[in-house]
Amino acid sequence: MTKTTGKMTLTFDSEVYSKLLSQSQPRVIKTEEENDRLLAVVEDLLSRSHLTPEENALLELLVRLIEDFENQHYQLNVSTPRSRILHLLEARDLEIGDLVPVLGSSELIAKVISGEVGLTQEQAEMLGHFFHVDGSLFVVK
Repeated sequence: MTKTTGKMTLTFDSEVYSKLLSQSQPRVIKTEEENDRLLAVVEDLLSRSHLTPEENALLELLVRLIEDFENQHYQLNVSTPRSRILHLLEARDLEIGDLVPVLGSSELIAKVISGEVGLTQEQAEMLGHFFHVDGSLFVVK
């Protein structure tokens, strides 16, 4: 198979690619150890200044396998109304007690922070106004 890239034609060598596959043995990742092993292969490929078409194909495959594993096992950017409130308080150097004038009682704030109760739409809007953000950040979807 060949691929034209403007100035030159790159040839994809299936035998070379098969050798690379044999060396790295990529498969669906099921453990941290397998993930780490394939991450090391990716890092090695990324450290090279020029990759062959076969190395590029292997890199693309490994990245996809790693992304699939990490999407299943790592919940990145998972936030809750509680974590958003705490983050905004910390970022603005405020205390939980600073929310009493906004929500009306320290008991309610304690229950919201502990996750016992959620905020109503109106309360979320008041918090949004207080923090100068969209109130929907504080509503469980």
